[in-house]
Amino acid sequence: MTHQPMTRRAFVRTCAAGVSAFASISVAAKDNPAVQRKQPNIILIVTDDHGRGDLGCYGHPVIKTPNLDKLAGEGVRFTNAFCTTASCSASRSVILSGLYNHCNGQYGHQHDYHHFASFDTVKSLPVLLSQGGYRTARIGKYHVAPDHVYRFDTVLRGNDRNAVQMADGCREYLAAEDSRPFFLYFCTSDPHRGGGRAADRPHQPDRFGNRDQGYPGVTEVKYDPKEVIVPDFLPDSPECRAELAQYCQAVSRIDQGIGRLVEHLKTAGKYDNTIVIYISDNGIAFPGAKTTVYEPGLNLPCIVRTPWQENGGIACDAMINWADLTPTILDLAGATPRDYEFHGRSFKPVLDRERVEGWDTVFASHTFHEITMYYPMRVVRERRFKLIWNIAHGLDYPFASDLWESPTWQATIRSDAKYYGKRTVDTYLHRPKFELYNLENDPHEVRNLADDPQHRDTLERMKAKLKAFQKQTKDPWILKWEHE
Repeated sequence: MTHQPMTRRAFVRTCAAGVSAFASISVAAKDNPAVQRKQPNIILIVTDDHGRGDLGCYGHPVIKTPNLDKLAGEGVRFTNAFCTTASCSASRSVILSGLYNHCNGQYGHQHDYHHFASFDTVKSLPVLLSQGGYRTARIGKYHVAPDHVYRFDTVLRGNDRNAVQMADGCREYLAAEDSRPFFLYFCTSDPHRGGGRAADRPHQPDRFGNRDQGYPGVTEVKYDPKEVIVPDFLPDSPECRAELAQYCQAVSRIDQGIGRLVEHLKTAGKYDNTIVIYISDNGIAFPGAKTTVYEPGLNLPCIVRTPWQENGGIACDAMINWADLTPTILDLAGATPRDYEFHGRSFKPVLDRERVEGWDTVFASHTFHEITMYYPMRVVRERRFKLIWNIAHGLDYPFASDLWESPTWQATIRSDAKYYGKRTVDTYLHRPKFELYNLENDPHEVRNLADDPQHRDTLERMKAKLKAFQKQTKDPWILKWEHE
């Protein structure tokens, strides 16, 4: 997703040309010793399939995340932060490049036979930070390719299902006697599905990485399925509740790891010069969120804690997306390149503000999840209206294999239920060409206004906005407007 267009000439200067409001600030740290001396350490934490509302600081009344809540209390919490595609590899390529994945080439999953990878011409965040004087390291889930494009100086080892152990694995790196600032990319596999079924529990939910024996250093926080909060887009079924309880347990395990990481920063004397950013790659791993471009798939947590934040604990309403992360981090580091442009723009100027103007439009671009899941969608979202273009609308909506197999979905099919959450099963599986929603009146995205004559002007205006975005970001799928 993005913002407003800049001049056309600025985009054709480079294959990385993008939507205008995302021009880079063009400050080269290596040419400015004064900036170099003040460069902060930066930690970017990316969790796997963590929904926006599933944190105490975002208002969840049940889930326990005291360490992340404290981080938000010291910094800023974004209420309108979005990934650009609700699929792991594709989203992470955007996070680390500042380019939509239809332009960077990572159209879908990197691993195994899916085999998607970014173009060699992409200049990634870790490479640019290294050129700007940073030492860079990653730990945990990686899931992008090729290595020489997304190159880190150091690869740290740790169990990506145990964020506490991961934090311990970073201790020496954080405390190292090195005059250079560091950038740490800290990525868990929690709370992604995985680990098999909990066969000894009612409804045999997916374990979401939880183990009967637990994990070293972790005090597992367990949840009663009867007490979990079922979001409106999911069915309030015993199977869904059982899976949500497992999911919440995995989220609380992440929180303990973040607490341990902060402890190590403080012990090393680095906390007062370290920026910590917390996000998720995409929405919760349930049908209706992950792999979709509906709000539960795209609208995610984003917490930014800077050492100089004076009004900590604020919530910022700026509409940002993951294409903005690389430009923002480079801006915070004083390492923005002069000769390269991004689709995103730095949101550093709004970190201390609650109400923001000029950040009112974002875009989304999804093409693949797994290689067998071709279903390209493009989105323009404003504060009130949202337009989805289902380019492959003639096809049934495809499922990620783990979402199809989930007890939550299978129970829906077995019961021959008409509804899945607020949406009918039929409308979930069979999408029209265009979906237009008034999010103020219809936050659940169930009343499609695309064929409503009263909203014809809005539809045409947003279609034009979407086409302009595709043209400016060199989206190959723009051809579908004319040829299909």
